[in-house]
Amino acid sequence: MHADRPTQLRANGRAFAQIAQFHPELTAFRRDLHAHPELGFEEVYTSSRVAHALKLCGVDEVHTGIGKTGVVAVIRGQQTGTAFKSSVWPMVGLRSDMDALPMTEHNEFGWKSAKAGLMHGCGHDGHTTMLVGAARYLAETRRFAGDAVLVFQPAEEGRGGANAMIKDGLFERFPVQSIYAMHNWPAMPPGTIGINPGPMMAAADRITIEITGKGGHGAHAYLTVDPVLVAAHIITAVQSIVSRNVKAMDNAVVSVCAMQAGDLGAMSVVPGNATLVGTVRTFKPEIQELIERRLRELCTSVAQGFGATATVKYERLYPATINSPAEYALAAAVADQLVGPENVVHNLEPSMGAEDFSFMLKVKPGAYLRLGQGEQLPDGKGGSVGGVGSHFLHNSCYDFNDSILPLGAALFAGIVERSLPLA
Repeated sequence: MHADRPTQLRANGRAFAQIAQFHPELTAFRRDLHAHPELGFEEVYTSSRVAHALKLCGVDEVHTGIGKTGVVAVIRGQQTGTAFKSSVWPMVGLRSDMDALPMTEHNEFGWKSAKAGLMHGCGHDGHTTMLVGAARYLAETRRFAGDAVLVFQPAEEGRGGANAMIKDGLFERFPVQSIYAMHNWPAMPPGTIGINPGPMMAAADRITIEITGKGGHGAHAYLTVDPVLVAAHIITAVQSIVSRNVKAMDNAVVSVCAMQAGDLGAMSVVPGNATLVGTVRTFKPEIQELIERRLRELCTSVAQGFGATATVKYERLYPATINSPAEYALAAAVADQLVGPENVVHNLEPSMGAEDFSFMLKVKPGAYLRLGQGEQLPDGKGGSVGGVGSHFLHNSCYDFNDSILPLGAALFAGIVERSLPLA
């Protein structure tokens, strides 16, 4: 069971100490968002709650409707310091995501989802709350020189909300020099932070393979061109791409995840068509191009060998999330100071998952961090103890760990203060 009050973590610095004082308010805000999940580009309630909270925090500007349901806040610091030695007005961006997932929650605590089939199963409610907490601290203290731009992004879960905000003029209206984001990580314990100087998450592509054969009676298969048989050979053949065409030092994944062919109620009917759907994950553009080329070659050749045809639709959805060196160094230094170097993983293993913050990093330099939030039960099984969740992301029993709210908010705030120093 979850405790009514989250466990209080400890960290260094005045930002954490000050934010920890309103930890209960952040917890209540996060749990309210959790109870009212919304899908991407439908975050009407969430956006209004965020905008209202930002105004109460005393930020200087609140802009809504960017990328449909996105919110951007501007907090002006002092007009002095080393940042003002440049001719460019100093601005740094912080980004959080707001959307939920189309899944049913199986928790029983008081703040469980009030909407059937919708759930904050990835912790975006927590990310949003941490950025609101950072906004309150930054607006109250203003110990930085320049502007802090806080980006509350819609539709991270597969709908490209970051790209929508960019196309809606995000960086023209708010020309930050760099931008940062973070994600909770149940595989790391609370009080730890992970980052590395290069790739953090992979590019995500969608593949659709359409196979056309010749249908007929299953008892007279010699009169058919069986697309199910062709599909089976293609599924096996594409697995050779990573093992035989990609260098062992270059990470890549090719997964055929779904197949549709025929009718389950028609046991003796060979269908005329089959469709395969899957995903490709890579870090390097040249590997991405290699895999796309080999997929087309293999699928076409295998199908032709059986007298069928195959077409490959290759959609590049999200680019790889790659930290830029200077911004990695700055974020890592803030993390070291906040929790101590012994609690920071500086060479965190990249994930083959994808993140649409990558669109922002294609336009602006920046860094993406992971914030530990999980613990294991004494028997080694996942679960929740005293408000500490250890179920992994996208699990129906997942919940954000409220104990890390001040830590994440202080990490966001520390990045602003270090990026825009007064002295």
